[in-house]
Amino acid sequence: MVAPKRVFVLLFNAGTENEGIHTIRIGDRNTVLMFESQDDATRFGVMLEAQDFPEPTVEEMEAAEIEEFCLGADYDAELIEEGMLAMPPETNVEKLDWQADADETDETQEPELSDLDRIRRQLEGLL
Repeated sequence: MVAPKRVFVLLFNAGTENEGIHTIRIGDRNTVLMFESQDDATRFGVMLEAQDFPEPTVEEMEAAEIEEFCLGADYDAELIEEGMLAMPPETNVEKLDWQADADETDETQEPELSDLDRIRRQLEGLL
C-alpha cells in the first residue's frame, strides 16, 4: 500500500475558531501552496512575516485533504517541490478572509514600502 503524500501548508491562528490557511491570488483565483519540504514552508512563512503578516504555523497534512478542501472552497492548489524558491507576492490583499485577532476589524492595510525596504525584505527572506 502506498502511503498518502504529505505536504506542508501555512496556517494562521492554528487550532482556533479563527483559523485560516494562507493563499496567494493568481488572477482571480485563490491558490493554496502545498510545500514538499517543511524547511521551504518555514522559509516562506518567515518571508511573510517580513511583509508584516502574523507568524504562520507550518502544518503537515495529507495532500489529498488539502486538495479536497480546495475543491470545496473553490480554491486552486499548487505543489511547491523541494528546493523551489517560492517568494510571496510583493503586494498583499487589503481584506483578509480571517482576522489576525478576533477583536480587530476585517480590513488590514499593507503599508507602503519604498523600493529599498522591499529589496531588503526579499534579501532577508533568502537568509
